Amino acid sequence: MRYALVHEWFTPKATGGSELVVQEILRHVEADVYALIDFESNNPQSYLYQRQIGTTFLQHFPLASRGVQKYLPLLPIAIEQLDLSSYDVILSSSHAVAKGILTNPQQLHICYCHTPMRYAWDLTFDYLESNPLGKPPIGIITRYILHRLRAWDVISANRVDYFIANSRHTAGRIWRCYRREAKVIYPPVNLDRFNFNPVKEDFFLTVSRLVSYKKISLIVEAFNHLGKPLVIIGSGPELEQIRQLAKPNIKILGPQPNEIVAEYMALAKAFVYAACEDFGIALVEAQACGTPVIAYAQGGATETVVDVRKDLHKATGLLFPSQTPESLISAVEQFLGRETEIKAENCREQAQKFSAEIFKKCYTEFLENCIEQWQTTFF
Repeated sequence: MRYALVHEWFTPKATGGSELVVQEILRHVEADVYALIDFESNNPQSYLYQRQIGTTFLQHFPLASRGVQKYLPLLPIAIEQLDLSSYDVILSSSHAVAKGILTNPQQLHICYCHTPMRYAWDLTFDYLESNPLGKPPIGIITRYILHRLRAWDVISANRVDYFIANSRHTAGRIWRCYRREAKVIYPPVNLDRFNFNPVKEDFFLTVSRLVSYKKISLIVEAFNHLGKPLVIIGSGPELEQIRQLAKPNIKILGPQPNEIVAEYMALAKAFVYAACEDFGIALVEAQACGTPVIAYAQGGATETVVDVRKDLHKATGLLFPSQTPESLISAVEQFLGRETEIKAENCREQAQKFSAEIFKKCYTEFLENCIEQWQTTFF
């Protein structure tokens, strides 16, 4: 059988959980790789170095190496130009349009869905409010484009034979958007990158892209009130705004290399997160260090963090109910009263449930089962 793997884009700045999934799949499946754009196969530091990667016409557009989100209206037609008719099995890794690849009735298409397009569904109004393209008069055009994008997104979901979701939360969103069931297989976390350290220092930590839906300003407001030491690592369009908002007890380091991030994660009293994530790989990475997590009680956090108030013997952190500074302040105060009850060993043990080995087993078994069922049905 011939396999093709399709992902949205490969750029130096695209280093999130979806890229880790692609890297892990390619360790176990011999597949040709395709994407809208590729600027990593010529990067000696990349796992894709010197690999032949098929791309679309967007590869040659101005500033494409910085991302193709600026060409949003063209993404659906671009992904449909990739000719994969010579392959038996299509594996898509999709958080935008990769699942929209065109297939024929003799091909099997399995999509690992990291999320239905956030800016077309859950985050539409956040996107319109925070982006200049959402403001009048051009805002009406942006709204129309998003309307058409949602329609295409639902249609293209019918090109997928089997969906995999990266969490139960994402599986629920797939059902809501596409009315399709999805098998939950948690993404692989590189636990070996993080050293277990039960001895903590007196500071809290958050690591994130500094964009509106991550709610970093909410964390800053809460810690301005608490007066507790907080370290923020990350970059993004809200960096300067957050610097102006933060009081002296908050240290903003900006972007840092992986080694520095891992060091801070191992030493922090707790890792703080206020976004609603589909999975939230950083929460697992913190726990791999033996570091408890204080997180918003929605999305993937409810599947990766064990609240001390619900299960004392397996507790790895504490979840707060609403995205407000007051809710987070209350959670931090409760954590400080119970932090000795949360064992570093529990955090590390919880993180082990999301290892690369478990991902390999679950993904390859599901792939084999899908192929067997497909062959039985159609051949």
